Amino acid sequence: MISSLDSKVMDANSEALGTSVLTLMDNAGKAVADLLRERFHGQRFIIFCGHGNNGGDGFATAIHLAEEDVSVCIIGDPSKVRPGAASTYLSELGCPVVQFDPNNRDYDVLVDAVLGTGTKGKLRPEIEAYIDYTRKFQGPIVSIDVPTGIGSPKSVIPDITITMHDVKEGMDEKNSGEIVVADIGIPEKAYTHTGPGDLYRYPIPTKDSHKGANGSLLVIGGGPYYGAPAMAAMAAMRTGVDLVTIATPKSSYHEVAAQSPVLMVRKLRGSTLCHDHVKELLKMSEVCDAVLIGPGLGRDEHTFEAVKEFVSLCRKPLVIDADGLNALGTDFNAKGPQTVLTPHSGEYLRIGGSSKDPEDVRKTSSRLGCTIVLKGRYDIISNGDSVKINGTGTPGMTTGGTGDVLAGIIGGLLAKGMDAYEAGYLGAYISGKAGELAFNKFSYGMIATDVIDRIPKALKNGFDRLGL
Repeated sequence: MISSLDSKVMDANSEALGTSVLTLMDNAGKAVADLLRERFHGQRFIIFCGHGNNGGDGFATAIHLAEEDVSVCIIGDPSKVRPGAASTYLSELGCPVVQFDPNNRDYDVLVDAVLGTGTKGKLRPEIEAYIDYTRKFQGPIVSIDVPTGIGSPKSVIPDITITMHDVKEGMDEKNSGEIVVADIGIPEKAYTHTGPGDLYRYPIPTKDSHKGANGSLLVIGGGPYYGAPAMAAMAAMRTGVDLVTIATPKSSYHEVAAQSPVLMVRKLRGSTLCHDHVKELLKMSEVCDAVLIGPGLGRDEHTFEAVKEFVSLCRKPLVIDADGLNALGTDFNAKGPQTVLTPHSGEYLRIGGSSKDPEDVRKTSSRLGCTIVLKGRYDIISNGDSVKINGTGTPGMTTGGTGDVLAGIIGGLLAKGMDAYEAGYLGAYISGKAGELAFNKFSYGMIATDVIDRIPKALKNGFDRLGL
């Protein structure tokens, strides 16, 4: 079962893989026409279409039903049909296009292609009038993909729904009738691999956003090293989180604070993280939306004990990276599904994984009860149920610090309210695209800060492509 957002993501990813929306729409129209022809051959069809891609599926259906007695009715102003695939198939119609008449009873079978997935808010008056008409229709009703208005107080109640690729969230026999799933040729990689469509999942700020509304992240790191926590924090800022606080020992405080004036840096007593800091860090976490722990902490045994204690007590979404993972080892107590681990292959073995295989990552993630982002040429991301593969990035990203950048991006997305699994694979995708942009300029001379600097461009390129 998939959501309306999943459908949008897969359409965009399919396009990027070379299967156009035009092709998917044609395949959908053929699948619907085949069903209608099989069950209702020789009857009079009326296909009601909306302005979007669901309406486009209806137009394509009419084209594939050219040998039948079929008419099309567009609900609302025909000039508002969405440019692109839908308008292309509208222009190719060879059947009559009739005006909506609530008293017309000249048809035997009603095909519903007015509103698809993602319907929100109050239905327009013309849509409500159309739904009222369907309630009085005497013949069979067949909805395309989802019944118009599903999830609203008023919706079409069909006898059959032919849905594309998979059943959509909220559909059942009561509101959708007999559900028939059609394979319309969506490439497998459109849903097994990350792609540009996944940027639809990014939490875009609302017009009335204020400081802090788009996430606050706490980064716990440093002591022996200062570059790692600073890079992770800057990566989170470049990903669009509003506020980042770095909690770091006194030994690295000045160096971290000097990296950027936009970072808020809190000084911890001493030269390394230890048990005495845990209570203070838990209090800091209470006013943040997510926590990243690990970058630059080092491997002091007292630090390891402090990491274990903090992780066991923290109630916020967590990203655990680098020395945070080394601290936990196989004695890991995940705090639930909102925890993300970001190991490289060596760290993955130390937390109990056995091979860089998607099924092994899924099993390890399930056992630990969290999301794992296993870094490599192809990143493998799993929450224990599902698995995604990310192929963005370049060999130049083996340079030191890129792991901290990835952890910061994921931490920023978690702080912005994303689900851990989605933040994990979208973070991997964004990091890789930023790395590709850095490689285009610097080749193998690229460094981690080059990736950070190009995160906003990677986001903008993706948003522009999706029209966001």
